[in-house]
Amino acid sequence: MEWQVWLTFLGAAIAISVSPGAGAILSMATGLSQGLRRSYWAIIGLEIGLMVQLSLVALGLGAVLASSVLAFTFIKWLGVAYLIYLAIRQWRAAETDLRAQLGSATESGVVALVTRGTLVNLTNPKGLIFLLAVLPPFVNPSAPLVPQYVTIGATMVAVDLVVMGGFAGLASRALRWLTTPRRQLVVNRVFSGLFATAAVVLSLVRRAATA
Repeated sequence: MEWQVWLTFLGAAIAISVSPGAGAILSMATGLSQGLRRSYWAIIGLEIGLMVQLSLVALGLGAVLASSVLAFTFIKWLGVAYLIYLAIRQWRAAETDLRAQLGSATESGVVALVTRGTLVNLTNPKGLIFLLAVLPPFVNPSAPLVPQYVTIGATMVAVDLVVMGGFAGLASRALRWLTTPRRQLVVNRVFSGLFATAAVVLSLVRRAATA
């Protein structure tokens, strides 16, 4: 990939990562409840899901899934259901002392955080369609494809780690103000509403509109 093309793609990757979405909401919610350090486990999960989607696009399977109404609908509603689950989970956690959760990084907790992040991206067909729409101008079909996709993947992961880490870091700073159960209740219900809103937005996505 030429230097000028990569710089253009870098700008696109930053714009994609900064735009609000379920990944940003998850990063902020995890940063708020777990702290910045632990939130990176969920962010790593987001990157795993992103790389699976990129791999599908690179192998040509993304176009097949995008053209299948049944596959698109199944993945979309699976994503909606998972976001609703996260909304309910956040709502029920409203009475938990968020600060008390810090430092409780057990092995099962790490696995749960990585899995949560992975599923958020894997069950978002909008991301897959978006990759199909954005990547072609940056890929030279006459040049070796593997190095190009490796460069694209590395760039997207690096940008996403910084941006999602920034979201989580901003949210984790709010921990110092969560000194009362009422404040914790309000903040958790705000994030519950954000997850629910993301579920509604995803439910309205149509394959024809994103193709």
